[in-house]
Amino acid sequence: MFAKRFLVFASLGFIVSACSSSGSTPAVLTRALPQSGSPSQYIKNVVVIVQENRSLENFFTGYPGANAPTSGCAIPHGSAGSRVVRQVARRGSTSGCPTGDVSVPLQPITFNSKIDLAHDWYSSMVDYHKGKMDGFSRWGQPGVYPAYSYVEQSSIAPYWDMAQQYVLADEMFPTEFGGSFTAHLTLVAGTDNIKQSPSEAEVDFPNNVPDDCDSPPGTVSSYLTSKDAEHRFKGPFPCFNQWDTMANVLDKAGVSWKYYATKLLDGGLWEPYEAMKYVRYGPDWGTNIIAPQTQVLKDAADGNLASVNWVSPSHADSDHPAYHSDLGPSWVASVVNAVGESSYWNSTAIIIVWDDWGGWYDNSTPPHLDYRGLGFRVPCLIISPYAKDGYVDHTQYEFGSILKFIEEVNGTGSIGPTSQGYTDTRATSLDNAFDFSQKPRAFTTIPSKYPLSQFLREPPSYEPVDTE
Repeated sequence: MFAKRFLVFASLGFIVSACSSSGSTPAVLTRALPQSGSPSQYIKNVVVIVQENRSLENFFTGYPGANAPTSGCAIPHGSAGSRVVRQVARRGSTSGCPTGDVSVPLQPITFNSKIDLAHDWYSSMVDYHKGKMDGFSRWGQPGVYPAYSYVEQSSIAPYWDMAQQYVLADEMFPTEFGGSFTAHLTLVAGTDNIKQSPSEAEVDFPNNVPDDCDSPPGTVSSYLTSKDAEHRFKGPFPCFNQWDTMANVLDKAGVSWKYYATKLLDGGLWEPYEAMKYVRYGPDWGTNIIAPQTQVLKDAADGNLASVNWVSPSHADSDHPAYHSDLGPSWVASVVNAVGESSYWNSTAIIIVWDDWGGWYDNSTPPHLDYRGLGFRVPCLIISPYAKDGYVDHTQYEFGSILKFIEEVNGTGSIGPTSQGYTDTRATSLDNAFDFSQKPRAFTTIPSKYPLSQFLREPPSYEPVDTE
């Protein structure tokens, strides 16, 4: 765990009881509903599929209508060996690049690319470069710009197929700068604040696996202050009761939920509820946390999905670039197909989101909503019989937008107020991605390289999906 990756591989050259939440009444849900009606009239099941470590441009460079240009702004490096990077000075008044930056073409790569970029909080600050969005160029060998890459469309065809049929949201931002640990926490809680005044939030990974309530004694986390100071390994034991989550909100409302994870115990944040004390040691643990994650394929077919479902990948089925596996798009397609071909389809919304940017270049400057972020833009696909057809949604979304949509669908209150660090109240819901005036369309199977049977045969994984 201590050996965090700060360099590119050289080869590319809140307090609650055990059974309930804090006892406070959830805030009244503020709705911004589409003109065609409330999502709760049409959507009964929500499936959130979480993938790993990709910026929007790394997967959707050149996608028609999306803010995904084929080049990026970089700090000049010169050249490396016989490879000379085309450098054209671009002024901010005409190109959007900071004065003195150069234009670097994004290079095509595959899942076999030996690039693993740093993606902790510190490296996000380097990439961000005070909003200039050109610090990505500081990684790698001189003259080589590894972060300025995109995965070839043929390698991620299922994702492009989903975008072309449904909705690509090209302005989705994580709650916080940095990597996977806080991303997975905020995808179920909308916050990771461990203190209110002064405000402090979790950041990066704890110092011992498995990064949760099952970590060995003495494990500590790190935290970030509102002055942008990281206190590394000076935070609390990673078994949190400092904040509420969707588990509390849904349990209070009597709404069923499940979290599908690759491993029930010691899965760490690859099931973030294992780091929530009131879930790990409460009644939800034995009923709502489902392992292995492939059970979602059977539950969809057998009519056993919950009203709200989160699905995380295994190590092998992750889009994490370090694993050189191309199974990820087929894994996601298999989940989408299992739901699409089931009795749930006509009343379901599927949201596919990547947890963090993975260090890859992205041109879109994150909105500065609080000291935590927002973080770098990630891909988001929204699939439903009511989703708009082949639509690129430019609405500014954040991870709290997914939680707010779930709250709208189920008529619950929000998790908590913005003044306490929660983001679901402030966030814009995903409503613009839907047209509830249209007749629900029939599902068309998403083709993929690997069949659903590949994943049904897959044994449970005992490997972490990410450590940064």
